[in-house]
Amino acid sequence: MNSIDKSLASNALDADNLIAPDTEGWNFFSEDKSLQDLLRIYLAPDLLKHVEPHLSELGSLAANELDQFARLADKNPPVLHHRDRFGRDTQWIEYHPAYRELEKAAYGQFGIHAMSHRSGVLGWNAPYPAVAKHAFTYLFNQAEFGLGCPINVTDSGAHAVRLYGDDALKARFLDRMTTLKVDELWQGGQYMTEREGGSDVGRLSSTAKWDGENWRISGDKWFCSNADADAVMILARPEGSGPGTRGLGMFVMPRTLDDGSLNSYRFIRLKEKLGTRSMASAEVTMDGALAYQLGSLERGFLQMAEMVNWSRLSNGVKSAALMRRASHDAMAVMRGRVVFGVPLMTKPLARRQMLKILLPAEQALSMAFYTADMLDKSEGYGGQAPSQAAAAILRLTTPVLKFRATRDGRQVAGDSLDMRGGCGYIEDFVNPRLLRDAYLGSVWEGTSNIVALDAVTRAVGKLGCQEPLAADLHGRLDDCASAPQTFVDNVKRRVDQAVAFIGDIASTPEREEQARQATSALYHATTAALMTWEAGQLHQQSGDARRLLWAKLTLDHHLAPRDPFEPPAPGREEAIAEKLLHASQVPMRTAADLL
Repeated sequence: MNSIDKSLASNALDADNLIAPDTEGWNFFSEDKSLQDLLRIYLAPDLLKHVEPHLSELGSLAANELDQFARLADKNPPVLHHRDRFGRDTQWIEYHPAYRELEKAAYGQFGIHAMSHRSGVLGWNAPYPAVAKHAFTYLFNQAEFGLGCPINVTDSGAHAVRLYGDDALKARFLDRMTTLKVDELWQGGQYMTEREGGSDVGRLSSTAKWDGENWRISGDKWFCSNADADAVMILARPEGSGPGTRGLGMFVMPRTLDDGSLNSYRFIRLKEKLGTRSMASAEVTMDGALAYQLGSLERGFLQMAEMVNWSRLSNGVKSAALMRRASHDAMAVMRGRVVFGVPLMTKPLARRQMLKILLPAEQALSMAFYTADMLDKSEGYGGQAPSQAAAAILRLTTPVLKFRATRDGRQVAGDSLDMRGGCGYIEDFVNPRLLRDAYLGSVWEGTSNIVALDAVTRAVGKLGCQEPLAADLHGRLDDCASAPQTFVDNVKRRVDQAVAFIGDIASTPEREEQARQATSALYHATTAALMTWEAGQLHQQSGDARRLLWAKLTLDHHLAPRDPFEPPAPGREEAIAEKLLHASQVPMRTAADLL
C-alpha cells in the first residue's frame, strides 16, 4: 500500500468519514485531464489560453454551486398556472428560484447559447468554434442536464433563423435569441412531436393557414420541451400541401405578440417525466397561432432536420458530460472508501469496473470533439474554405455519436450508482438523477432505432459518407509515427472492417435488423482510431501516450473476438488499470509494452 492509499484508508476510517465522499469541492475542469488534452489538440493556442480560465471557473461552479441549484430544481419541478391572482385567463409556468439561477449562469454569465452566433461572449472577438462552445456545454451539463435542452434549442433555433430567415425575421429574432441579458432573452423551443407521428414525422396533422397577412397554425403538439419558450421552431402542414414530410413547412412562432398579449396557443398540461424534471415539457394546443415562415415551405422538414442534426451533436456532448459526471462520482468513491480494511482503489474487481465506467466516457469525449471539429471545418470556421469532406463526415458521425453515446450513458450512470452501493440509490446523492436523466438521450431527437437507420440508410446508403470518414481516419493514423506500427495497422484494419460492414448493411435492405450493430461497430472503430491519433499528437506535445491505452481497451472490449470462457492475458489489463487510474503520464514506450 503506497502513501496515498494509506492516507485514503486513514481518512475513510475516521468516524466522520465512513460514507464515501462525493465530488463536492472538486473542479470538473482541472480534474479532467482528457478534456484539457483534447482542447490542446483542437483549439488554436490563443483561443485555448483565453477560454481556460473561464472553463476552470465553470468547472468549479458545476461541481459546487450549480450542482446545488440543480438538485433543488430537480426536487422542485415547474408548475403550470392557468389563471393569475385576479382570475384572468393568463397561463404561466412557475420555476423554482434555483432553476433561474442556473439560467443566469448558462445564458448570462457564460453565454453558451450565443457562442456560435455573436462576438464578444466572454470577451472573445469572434464567434466561438463548435469545439470551444461544446467544452462549455460539456462542463455545464455535468451539473445540470435539464437546462441543457433549452440552451441547445435556443442555440439551434438561432441557427435555423440565421440560415433560413429573411432579413426581417433575422432582425426580429436573432438579437433577442442571442443576447446575454437574461431578462431580455428570447429562449428557443421546438414543437414537432404529435400523437399521430413521433418519429414518423410525415404524419403530422397541424395545419398552417394563410389569412392574407400572416400564417396561422392550428393543431396539437404532444411533447414540447422548454414549453414557454419565446421563439418556437415548429412544423405544420400548409393548407393545400401534399402528404408526408414533403408537405411540411417550417415556421417560427412567438410566445408574445407585438401588443404584449399571448399568442393563440395553450398549455394543456406539463409532462411528468422520468428525468430532466427541472425543465418544463408540455402538451400544447394551437388555435390560429401567429407564426412566420422560415425558408421554403416545400423544404420545411429538411430545414428542421438541419436543426435536429445541430441538436444531435449537442445531445451527444451532453451524454458524454453525463458519463463524465458519473465517472467523477465513481472515482470519488474509489479514492475515498475503505472496504474490509483496505482502500477500494486497491481491489482488482473494483479497478476493472472503474475502467469499464471510464472507457465509454473517454470514447464519447473523443467522438464528440471530433464531430464538433468536423462541424467547424464544414462551415469554414476561421475563414477557411468550407470542406465538403468534413460535411459528409459530420453527416455520419453525428447520428453515430448520438446513437452510441446516449446508450452508453445509461450503462455508465447505472454502473456508477453500483460503485457507490446502496447510498447511490438514495436521492441524497447525484446517482439517481444521473440515471433518470441518462434515459432522455436515447429518445430525444430520435429513438435509437431511428438514429441508427439514419446513419445506415441515409448517411451511408444514400450519401456514401463512410468513405470520407475512412479516408480521414486513415490519414490521421498515418500521422502516428511514434505509435507501434503493428497496433496502428490493427486499428486501420478494424476501421476498414467497420466501414465495409455498415456499407453492406446499407446496401441490403433485408438486413435492417443489423443497423444498430453496424452503427455501434463504426463508433467503436472510429473512437479507437481517434484515440490512437490523439495519443500520437499528445506524445509529440508532452510525451504522454495514455490515450493509446484507451484505444487498446476499445479494441479488446468492443471489436476483438473473445471466448467467454477464456481469461484475458494474465496481468495485462491490471497493468493498464494501474497506469490509467494512477499515472499522470504514460510514456510511449510504456504504452507500447502494454499493447
